Amino acid sequence: MTGSYLSGKAMAGVDPVSRDGSLWSVVLAGGEGVRLRPLVREVSGDERPKQYVPLLDSRSLLQQTVDRFAPLTRPEHTVVVTMRRHAAYITGALRERGYPRMLFQPEDRGTAAAVLLAAHWIRARDPRATVVVTPADHLVREEADLIRHIGGVAQFVRQHPEWMVLLGAQPTEPETEYGWIEAGPPVGRTAESPVYRILRFWEKPSVELASALHASGCLWNTFVLVAAVDTLAAAGAECVPELTGRLDRLAGFFGTEDETWAMRQAYALAPSANFSRSVLQRCPGTLAVSRLPAVTWCDLGSPGRVLRTVAALGLTPPWLEGALHGLKDAG
Repeated sequence: MTGSYLSGKAMAGVDPVSRDGSLWSVVLAGGEGVRLRPLVREVSGDERPKQYVPLLDSRSLLQQTVDRFAPLTRPEHTVVVTMRRHAAYITGALRERGYPRMLFQPEDRGTAAAVLLAAHWIRARDPRATVVVTPADHLVREEADLIRHIGGVAQFVRQHPEWMVLLGAQPTEPETEYGWIEAGPPVGRTAESPVYRILRFWEKPSVELASALHASGCLWNTFVLVAAVDTLAAAGAECVPELTGRLDRLAGFFGTEDETWAMRQAYALAPSANFSRSVLQRCPGTLAVSRLPAVTWCDLGSPGRVLRTVAALGLTPPWLEGALHGLKDAG
């Protein structure tokens, strides 16, 4: 284990630098999943974060996410960003496939640090890269449709690197726990659908506002983002300059024996920042949204949503009966 990634056998050396502008996936897996902890406790018997738990089938949520993106990016171009204190869960979580790259953050400095650390790490290896950033706690049923759509958006971003494109899901109800996107006029299109300028974000609206957003055609924010790595790093420099300045100093240490030490130094005094609030909502001039096709999507963020999803899909995971009794007793 090194500060940058796990190898299937042992520590690896410094990566060769790519100049081909490849497509990379970044999986955000550093959250603690506090809201889902009561259910996780029933499923796994401990306090591990939800992304390392097999909630829907035999694979953990993290493993499902990495597998989902396997047709899109090679394992060596898949980066999982997590916390060093989560390292004990990683091997089990990814045991059924080759290891992707692992970036272990020494401390929690928010989602902005996680996204921008991955951007700096990738840019040091592939300065012309296009990156797809995704959380590790999503359910997607029609995965092939999702991946095909992301491929089209990535092609749009390669042709128009000034735009960072979020994926918006078609809402099925006036959900108050999701963020919403109000789309504006089109700025271009993929081979299959338009790409729209983002006019405004609405975070966890009231029931009344969520109903109005639903009726007006707004989209659920999946927080899946496609961007040129240079554009993403530039957005960080503009919106969270102090955080980005500390991450910039890591470039000379990536892939060296001093990387872990340098990471600790960079994070020691780095400010915490939420990527959505501190970066995305502060650079609307470069943000666009692409509407997902008709795929089944949800964010598995709460016990109630997980249980509703399992029931709606007719799933019977082995933990279900015990969890229902346990949560009922706890409530």
